[in-house]
Amino acid sequence: MTALLQRIRAASRTLSLLTDADVNAVLLTLAEEAVRQSDFILAENAHDLARMERSNPLYDRLLLSRERIAGVANDIRSVAALPSPLGKILLQDTRPNGLKITKRSVPFGVVGVIYEARPNVTFDVFSLCLKSGNACVLKGGGDAQRTNEAIIALIHAALRRHGVSELAAQLLPASREATGALLAAEGLVDVVIPRGSASLISFVRRNARVPVIETGTGVCHVYIDQTADTGMAQRIVTNAKARRVSVCNAAECLLVSEKRLPDLPAICEKLAAAGVTLYADEPARGALQGRYPAALLLPAAPEHYGCEFLDYKLAVKTVRGVEEAVDFINAHGTMHSECIVSASEKSIAFFQRMVDAACVYANASTAFTDGAQFGLGAEVGISTQKLHARGPMGLAELCSYKWMVEGEGQVRA
Repeated sequence: MTALLQRIRAASRTLSLLTDADVNAVLLTLAEEAVRQSDFILAENAHDLARMERSNPLYDRLLLSRERIAGVANDIRSVAALPSPLGKILLQDTRPNGLKITKRSVPFGVVGVIYEARPNVTFDVFSLCLKSGNACVLKGGGDAQRTNEAIIALIHAALRRHGVSELAAQLLPASREATGALLAAEGLVDVVIPRGSASLISFVRRNARVPVIETGTGVCHVYIDQTADTGMAQRIVTNAKARRVSVCNAAECLLVSEKRLPDLPAICEKLAAAGVTLYADEPARGALQGRYPAALLLPAAPEHYGCEFLDYKLAVKTVRGVEEAVDFINAHGTMHSECIVSASEKSIAFFQRMVDAACVYANASTAFTDGAQFGLGAEVGISTQKLHARGPMGLAELCSYKWMVEGEGQVRA
């Protein structure tokens, strides 16, 4: 493993020498091949799916379809269409002594990504890393091993076709030993980014000897303010919860102003049609009884708040107003994505200023927290930390910088 990482490190230093045209040619070839070889990818994906129970929240993340592959291919094309993030002048100055100082963007070098049953991540990470001049070391979960192996085979074919080293993208074995080697690769791997469950992220944070950028779990809230439009609230809550329950930007808790309890049945109407179980506090449950399916309406317990269900389940909490909503979110959220539905500019301004999260929405679904939706082409993950990167991580977030200093013989006294 060490020898492999050493070769990847050496190869990474040559990637920033590729022209943007060289990089885009690889990416466009990969997008074309992904669609053309959909049958191959889906056949391997079916083997992985056969080993997982459909009730597992990870099943939907693991599942690929022609439509999802086509979407991935479009994301790769979007990355290719973006300007290169490399060599950008971030700051330029000439000092009184004549020194010319330029701060320019450069690649990290080698980016390691550890992820679970998300084969689309293999495509996304490779495309973003190659475009930003980085080699990527991928450590997928065993649940998606055959799918990931099929995808990396297509990636390597695209690299070979355009004369680029296959070491630009390597898939490690789905073993704990490989994870340990990656996390211990001081001097060989510049940063590791975990994508997955809270336990995975915690494990990486505790055990890594290389720098880590955390992509946190998504305990996302939607707060219905007393001035919210009922129809808008219904659309946003339904989309944020039921569009895809297995993704990290799905809503896990609905906060409702006590003054809007009479409208709660209308707001939750389409959640019932989607089969969403509500764990509601006493005031909310009282407002919903008789107007929401009894089998799907259960009393809330403390553990339901702050829980990432990744399922057709939603906690409901009654609050007095926007101040209490903000306090509750800051106590129970994961600094991912939070939303207020309101017609009050004052409430919106307070919420967006005071909520501590990477993405704070006003009158829009949290489902938009996504690199492609933010115009980044794709994403490596959603960072919930505050150092270096925060929110969807695209090309710019895969770059560092260096200072270029030019003189004419100056020496310091």
